[in-house]
Amino acid sequence: MLLAGVAQGCVYALGALGFVLIYKATETVNFAQGDLMMLGGFFALTASVTLGWPYWATILFAVAAMAVVGMLAERLILRPVLGQPAFTVVMITIGLGYVVRGVVTMVPGWGTETYQIATPFVDDVWTLGGVILPVQQLMVIGMTAALCALLYFFFRFSTLGVAMQATSQNQLAAYYMGIPVRRVNMMIWGLSAGVAAFAGILLAPVTFVHSNMGFIGLKAFPAAVVGGFGSVPGAIVGGLIIGVVEALAGFYLPEGFKDVAAYIVVLVVLLVWPSGIFGETGRKKV
Repeated sequence: MLLAGVAQGCVYALGALGFVLIYKATETVNFAQGDLMMLGGFFALTASVTLGWPYWATILFAVAAMAVVGMLAERLILRPVLGQPAFTVVMITIGLGYVVRGVVTMVPGWGTETYQIATPFVDDVWTLGGVILPVQQLMVIGMTAALCALLYFFFRFSTLGVAMQATSQNQLAAYYMGIPVRRVNMMIWGLSAGVAAFAGILLAPVTFVHSNMGFIGLKAFPAAVVGGFGSVPGAIVGGLIIGVVEALAGFYLPEGFKDVAAYIVVLVVLLVWPSGIFGETGRKKV
């Protein structure tokens, strides 16, 4: 159960990471994140089933395609409303999610059916001390750890990664230092959508691929809140907490508690840490 919870928490963590990346850069909460994850799952389905590509090529294709979709969404939909009230931007992201879901149901070969993506390790198991460990769940954990390490080195050592960090901390100062803030914001949206696609691919063997898959991805929002909405490490920790709590609640508590366990955790954490576990607290004197 713990292994299953950690594996599911890794998916939530990647979704929460997408929330945090966009929020830190633009102070926008992207409620279309779950539907972008779903769209990435369908791109992976097309590459795997229709084109017959191997599993690892499927991942690269879906991540690259969703990065393009994320950048186009920022350029064509979000950028024209920059400077408007936050509520306006939030409503646009919610509308974007509905549009993505509607478009998916109209695409031939996608529609409203449920599909499965084959993975090379779906039926493999390891036995350790009498405990059966599904390789599928171990691979989800390992692939999530690898992606987090890759993102760490990207933000730490690459010029674009440093520019993204500067933009997320202070857009005006970054602009004065010669950083193309608008272009960097567009790339952050692309990076967030690519991470969402990766999460969708990891989630696909568990929940399968369908047009309502994005609702499952919204469990990443409580994970981001628990960890602290502006914290990248907090997104990872929050996702793992939500995943483990859901797994244990689904086994030990009556039916139905699993669906609300994430939000109960949010309420409890916010009572103790109003900014989340790793959130930053700011003060303003007037």
